[in-house]
Amino acid sequence: MEEAAAPRAIRDAALAELERDDLDLYAVDELQGRIARLEAEISRVRRTIEKKQGVRSAAESLFSFGKA
Repeated sequence: MEEAAAPRAIRDAALAELERDDLDLYAVDELQGRIARLEAEISRVRRTIEKKQGVRSAAESLFSFGKA
């Protein structure tokens, strides 16, 4: 799986880069665009979390069948 192969430090590098950005250099419209893109990414992450929780819940239900 490609995700597992990439070290977390490399995957988190993009976020670290964003955190280091000097926001004073951006115009208001650029900052608003940045917020929109970040909000879209947050939504994407939340959807992925929900999907993973659903899979986990289904797996737990499957493997706990018959247990009380």
